[in-house]
Amino acid sequence: MSARAPLTLGLALALIGLAGCGVAAPQPGDEGLGAPPEAVYRGVQTRLLDSDLVNFVVTMQGARTGQDVIAYSRCAAAQYALIRGMGFARHVRTSVTNEGTTWRADAVYTISPALPQGFRTIDAEVTVADCTEQGIPTV
Repeated sequence: MSARAPLTLGLALALIGLAGCGVAAPQPGDEGLGAPPEAVYRGVQTRLLDSDLVNFVVTMQGARTGQDVIAYSRCAAAQYALIRGMGFARHVRTSVTNEGTTWRADAVYTISPALPQGFRTIDAEVTVADCTEQGIPTV
């Protein structure tokens, strides 16, 4: 065994360990830079569609783009999951409308106690903390 073998082996093991690390899939609203300074959050309507399928309709004024209202819906979904004793949510779909200065997002998420399959999953606890840090209200 050469003197370089332990170094090469160590580097190889480190790279293998990093192979499992990755960047999370983009989530609706990830493009936002926190709450817009002029935002007025008008509330959340929540409707349970099935035992794990929830519809959120959020309304706000002063959004910069539709991404701001999508971020608001994601924050509502994350808090709702925590309220229900669930740790995760998975984004199903979101429709955004804009009438003048009023923005509305109609979003559907599944909630679950374990990480669901799919690419558009969120860790509810981490997301709520991020929303709080950005000044975006939750449910």
